Amino acid sequence: MLLRQMKYFVAVVESNGFTAAAERCYISQSAISQQISALENELGVSLLSRDGRKISLTPAGEYFYRRSKAIISDAEEVKAETIRIGSDSELRLSIGYLAGYDGNELQNAVINFSRVYPEVIVSVFRGTHEDLYEALLNGKADLLLSDQRRAFSPEAENLVLKRSPTYIDIAAASPIAAHGDFVTTDRICDMPCIIMATKGTEQIERDFYEKYLRIGKQFLFAASMDEARLMAMSGRGYVAVESVQKTTCPPLKRLEVRRPDGSTIERVYCAFWYKQHTNYYIEEFANLLRASYSAEQ
Repeated sequence: MLLRQMKYFVAVVESNGFTAAAERCYISQSAISQQISALENELGVSLLSRDGRKISLTPAGEYFYRRSKAIISDAEEVKAETIRIGSDSELRLSIGYLAGYDGNELQNAVINFSRVYPEVIVSVFRGTHEDLYEALLNGKADLLLSDQRRAFSPEAENLVLKRSPTYIDIAAASPIAAHGDFVTTDRICDMPCIIMATKGTEQIERDFYEKYLRIGKQFLFAASMDEARLMAMSGRGYVAVESVQKTTCPPLKRLEVRRPDGSTIERVYCAFWYKQHTNYYIEEFANLLRASYSAEQ
């Protein structure tokens, strides 16, 4: 049984006859009829019921049609991906991640991926949520590690990696840092919230923390995480961090931020990539990233 025979059979079913199927497949009607007969002889069952020029599927034919469609689709995908890989002189994977992210999950995924697929050049860049969204939209990124701030797009794969509490970094010498491992928003409402933001995205980032997470009323902006941490160390405020990890390095202390009633402020971290641009390497990296997050739990 050949893949070509499956394609002929699917064409006969979808064209509702041998004549139209022959035109669709660019062969003669007698040739396609002979191929279907040979297929039925090999299987030892009838796939089509013939009544004059009318045809209908037998129960075996119904099953064979459904499975053939899936197999043909898989074969075409394998062919396309093989051609793409063989045509690329350099295989590249561009990963964007959220500015301010300081976890080990991405680093571990890159190390493990490069160990298994040394032929792929992995490039990594960081940006704000909006920067990353634009990069994915414009084809400058293959996959993003970011937080969820808008509804999931049906055009993208949206892999939830971790649902995490919200954390801040604050000077360890601060009186607030001395009272346990969490702080409520009402206790830090008069302190400036330090946010990482690129030029032109300050208001977007501010709105997210102030209106969505409802953290902070006063805001300072930093161009890098190092700058933000130095500001926090000098007592100018606390840093809103992008992390699922509970610890940080002195002289800062990481605190979970909760609502005044003690409820958790949840952050959702995901891997995003467009379905139409997906390939084997993107999916493999996403699986390694998911495993890396699971290992940190």
